[in-house]
Amino acid sequence: MALAQVMNSNKKPPQETLHTKDKAEAFLLRELDKAIDDMENGRVQEIEDAWKEIDAV
Repeated sequence: MALAQVMNSNKKPPQETLHTKDKAEAFLLRELDKAIDDMENGRVQEIEDAWKEIDAV
């Protein structure tokens, strides 16, 4: 959901769209870093719970 908000660039000028894409990329990299940190520290989610979250989107 947050990514959709960051990437909502349908009616923005090209320069602003590029800035929005940079924000989206930074957001994705931060979230990936958090996920890797969680895995390294043993904080994992059961696969059934993960699929429930995915299906809700």
